Amino acid sequence: MKKILFIIAIAISMITTAQVNSVSLQASGLTCSMCSNAINKALRTLDFVLDVDADIKTYTFKISFKPNSVIDFDKIRKKVVDAGFTVYAFIADIYFNNVQVRKELPVIVQDKKLLFINAGDQVLSGNKQVKILDKGFVSPKEYKKNEFPDLALGTFHVSL
Repeated sequence: MKKILFIIAIAISMITTAQVNSVSLQASGLTCSMCSNAINKALRTLDFVLDVDADIKTYTFKISFKPNSVIDFDKIRKKVVDAGFTVYAFIADIYFNNVQVRKELPVIVQDKKLLFINAGDQVLSGNKQVKILDKGFVSPKEYKKNEFPDLALGTFHVSL
């Protein structure tokens, strides 16, 4: 009985009120300003996107979101891919309010489960940049270096 209560307590503590503030993604395959414009337009069609700020020199797009929106990382990645490009890096700026991170236990942020890699046991507070390490969110070289097992839909391997 104590084990069950302990597991329930851990599960409840993993559910957070953390909020995704913005996402910064770097795309590859761009050759001109028209390429950047294609991604920019595609990202703006997402109903939860408030604004997209493109930096053509670094092929980086900073995406801000409408208040109280549910952000879908997979939809963001898919818009870039559907525009004919690939995501080379995907970093979410997330506000954590004293969230306990434990080895091999996911933290729930909105509707996403984040499984922290090499973060150890710690408490996260304030704004943190979290890099998604799964296939399609990093370069093929970086993915091959890590090659994590597939997780359930909505779960992401991440690093601080």
